[in-house]
Amino acid sequence: MIKKAKKTNSKKISDKQTGILVLENKKIFKGIGIGYQGTATGEVCFNTSLTGYQEIISDPSYAGQIINFTFPHIGNVGTNSEDHESDKIWTKGVIFNSEITSPSNYRSFLHLDAWLKKNKIVGITGLDTRNLTNFIRDKGAPKGTISTSKTGKFNINKIINTTSKWSGLKNLDLAKEVTTKKNYLWKDLKTWKKQIGYQKNKQKSFHVVAIDYGIKKNILRYFSDFKCKVTVVPCNASYEKISSLKPDGIFLSNGPGDPAATGKYAIGIIRNLIRKNFPIFGICLGHQLLGLALGAKTKKMKLGHRGANHPVKNFINDSVEITSQNHGFEIVKEGLPKNLQITHKSLFDGGIEGIRLKNKPVFSVQYHPESNPGPQDSVYLFQEFINNIKKNAKKKRY
Repeated sequence: MIKKAKKTNSKKISDKQTGILVLENKKIFKGIGIGYQGTATGEVCFNTSLTGYQEIISDPSYAGQIINFTFPHIGNVGTNSEDHESDKIWTKGVIFNSEITSPSNYRSFLHLDAWLKKNKIVGITGLDTRNLTNFIRDKGAPKGTISTSKTGKFNINKIINTTSKWSGLKNLDLAKEVTTKKNYLWKDLKTWKKQIGYQKNKQKSFHVVAIDYGIKKNILRYFSDFKCKVTVVPCNASYEKISSLKPDGIFLSNGPGDPAATGKYAIGIIRNLIRKNFPIFGICLGHQLLGLALGAKTKKMKLGHRGANHPVKNFINDSVEITSQNHGFEIVKEGLPKNLQITHKSLFDGGIEGIRLKNKPVFSVQYHPESNPGPQDSVYLFQEFINNIKKNAKKKRY
């Protein structure tokens, strides 16, 4: 049941310039420091979602990144203890246009600024986010550093040096940082329902092993909706250990970093799982890793896709889905193996958004069908995975 929210008061942020954003080309944005006081360096990207900032910031896929929110009013509904996508926040920093207003939502327990402090997330507000977004759109996602100080004094040369020395996301394996360190059973909570909250799944018809490259909790909740028991394993768990759990299906999760770097250990594991005819479903980084395991290539995108309004063409049923997305790498069209079928493509830039193996129950999508935040057009993909599991259950594998 929903607990009564605590009364929270708006905090007037000082007009003094106590925050600074420095990009790798030495472009400087000045504003007001919010959240945790300190310095954070990462790739500066933008997200166009109108809602769901708590889920976005707590998504492990944003490890190594600073999020510039294009929607100006962030923080209006406060934060709560239920909507975290991960137990630890991996996002490097946040950028808002406007001052955080007093929370107005019955589920709110904590002001966003206090939540940022609690989770040690450096932030800045009061700068021209449209200008910054246009810069990223034209030049690509740059390296950048946010620094905050009560005095408003900054060593610009030191910040520029810190920014330029950071490696960037290319060739960076972040999955090994955000993944679970040991196997665990998901606690069977279903997706949140108004007036009910999170209920437990008591009927476990299928066993899914989820390889954690940076998995979102709401993906696990959807598996509970579809009556699945879920065992979550580390990103580098061996084929032998995964197989010994006797799963009905394998899930390849979302996550941060360069798929080619993570693929150095993940590709071999995935290939062995494919050879043994396990039904496989991948999302985001899991989609890219599946592509690599099947012989495709990946590349870093200039902009990436981050938002909850991305139109995707479904070639299987000739329809259009509005999707939630968060990725900066993609599968390359050129040289795609003949045994792979493109099932979905982006209507923004024509990029590959879905693939499937022609002769086995293996498929993946680049976007997020669990869509928190975002539209729910693509939840059917979980049912498609379950259908593959049901069909495969008739075959003896053990």
